[in-house]
Amino acid sequence: MFRGSRGSQTTPLRVSVNSQSIQRGSEETYGVPRIGRASNTDGTPQKGVFTMGQGIGTGEPTLIDSIYDDEAAPTAEQVAKVVAKVAGAGAGNTLQGRRIAVVGLGYVGLPTALSLADHGAEIIGFDISESRLAEIKSQQVDLLGRDRERLARHLEGELVKLTTEPSAVSSAEAIVVCVPTPIDAHQTPDLTALSGACASVVDNATIGQTIVLTSTTYVGCTRELLVQPLQARGFEVGRDVFIAFSPERIDPGVEAHAPDSTPRVVGGVTDECTVRAIDVLRHTASTMHSVSSPEAAEMTKLLENTFRAVNIALANEFSGAARELSVDIVEVIQAAATKPYGFMPFYPGPGVGGHCIPCDPHYLTWQLRARRASAPVVDAAMTAIAARPREVVAHARRILGEHGKPVSGARILVVGVSYKPGVGDVRESPAVPIIDMLASEGAHVGYTDSHIETIQTPIAGSLSHLPYPGDQHWDLVVVHTVHPDENYDWLAGQPAVLDTTYRLTDFPERHVL
Repeated sequence: MFRGSRGSQTTPLRVSVNSQSIQRGSEETYGVPRIGRASNTDGTPQKGVFTMGQGIGTGEPTLIDSIYDDEAAPTAEQVAKVVAKVAGAGAGNTLQGRRIAVVGLGYVGLPTALSLADHGAEIIGFDISESRLAEIKSQQVDLLGRDRERLARHLEGELVKLTTEPSAVSSAEAIVVCVPTPIDAHQTPDLTALSGACASVVDNATIGQTIVLTSTTYVGCTRELLVQPLQARGFEVGRDVFIAFSPERIDPGVEAHAPDSTPRVVGGVTDECTVRAIDVLRHTASTMHSVSSPEAAEMTKLLENTFRAVNIALANEFSGAARELSVDIVEVIQAAATKPYGFMPFYPGPGVGGHCIPCDPHYLTWQLRARRASAPVVDAAMTAIAARPREVVAHARRILGEHGKPVSGARILVVGVSYKPGVGDVRESPAVPIIDMLASEGAHVGYTDSHIETIQTPIAGSLSHLPYPGDQHWDLVVVHTVHPDENYDWLAGQPAVLDTTYRLTDFPERHVL
């Protein structure tokens, strides 16, 4: 007799040794690792972590880890050992024949879908935006080079199906939710997309599905938006459906940080939920690290990006101190980085942009405010980060003044408007408020960015990329983003350059923040 456990409860199971299946009563379940008991060939009982067939290459229960305390619930470490064993089981461990729905096909969802399809899964790519699906079909999307190749290949194949029909996810054995979680103008979390996506998934959930939320969010969100509504529908989580949170780790534009070469964290509602979520997501990461709960995984993501926000704010503050003391801040940071322990280099800049650092810490502080709690270090860092574009404009005003020019009527060029090098993304980019603040003071502002053809700002309005900026006269050039493989030699002929990236050198009229 093989006994599977769900939390601290145990439910009798029977093993069909040769058919590579595990059954609960008459209900067949997936051939994934199980924690429980089985009989050895000599009839003696064995308690431990077992797997059936899939990923291990045998139809018999295979012991992975013994459990010696007969009454103990399985631990996270034991679940992690299952994962390590299965993940290293060899090339036969694929998703061929399995159907997985990816909800939200943006910067996270589309690469996730491509990774899963690469391992043989049939993908239902669901997005509510017809225009987004049209961009994907026409391959007009911002992706790493290798992802562009994968997208072209899968669009020609049969594995990836795109749809705006929510009910399509009901036929999948697993659903991965990858929708944006931005903040609004008041720096309050905007849960519109996430709430809608989770409600749609709950409405279309079926027995046996594994549902994984990957969108950065507040602690407890997975239970509030998935677990509780599914329970209200009559599902028992850990038996009928399997819920986990596994935060995305996407670094757009950086090939070295591709998701499938990056470790991933996962926390399930039960150990069985964790195991099943890992069975799906291990194909999208280098390794999987399990934690004890969705809440632990949710807070892991908040810590990762809050850590970055606080350190970027500190680097910005030190850059001002270095300027006052006539010291090169980049030289100082590079020198400090020679210390092999206790230091990680962060560099100053014009602010922060993208879908993570400007947004994620606010999910924590928003939740704490509701509990009459505070995070003063985080609050101070986010306030400083939000003020950074205004500091850029103040420096621009000062430099123009030194050249006898008022901001009003000045011709100012912004070099690079994407939020980071190598990507065509202006979400939360500091360049947008910088352009608008300069325009509001009467400046004639243009921009050059080979990755961004047009932008629309609240004050400056519609602007287009200037491909030959060196052919025009500018009173001031503000360098916001330096893309790789671009030639910036033309800056040497400009009367004043404000380098907010600290990346340029040897220009006679270069200024830094």
